[in-house]
Amino acid sequence: MASPSNKGKGITEGSSSQSQPQPQPQAQPQPLPNPPALSRYESQKRRDWNTFCQYLRNQQPPVHISQCGSNHILDFLQYLDQFGKTKVHVHGCVFFGQVEPAGQCNCPLKQAWGSLDALIGRLRAAYEENGGLPERNPFAGGGIRVFLREVRDSQAKARGVPYKKRKKKKRNPMKSGHGTTGTSSSNLPS
Repeated sequence: MASPSNKGKGITEGSSSQSQPQPQPQAQPQPLPNPPALSRYESQKRRDWNTFCQYLRNQQPPVHISQCGSNHILDFLQYLDQFGKTKVHVHGCVFFGQVEPAGQCNCPLKQAWGSLDALIGRLRAAYEENGGLPERNPFAGGGIRVFLREVRDSQAKARGVPYKKRKKKKRNPMKSGHGTTGTSSSNLPS
């Protein structure tokens, strides 16, 4: 009688009734298990970081990430405009300020503000994950924020759609689950 581990095996394999242990089909040494698959955000962050580092290496002379400043980041963002898909009408264009232009024009395609904003957020996080100090993070600089604000405003005007900042919902402190029954102002153990 064949043991349950022999189910599905050919007649010539494992058909003897000897008590020898049967080799498992995965008897070969197992490689280290793969790390869990990265989320879409983590994959994109890694791709963006690698792209930015490659951009710095391609500069003449090459720039190390520790020497990177806001001017390198701004140059990178402007370099990315050549791959943009968002039509941004210039001031002289007949379609400037129109939400739904009626025809074609020769205005440039650029990166959309939202794409640039998300990119900077991912690079800012990647910089710190790769050993950069938060207080020296060039992606968090004021010059970058000013640039993004100018891009946002100019693209909104060119499309005729004003940018409206979403208002944050106010949280009701009574519903937050932090009661006022304790006498300590901290939840830390004493």
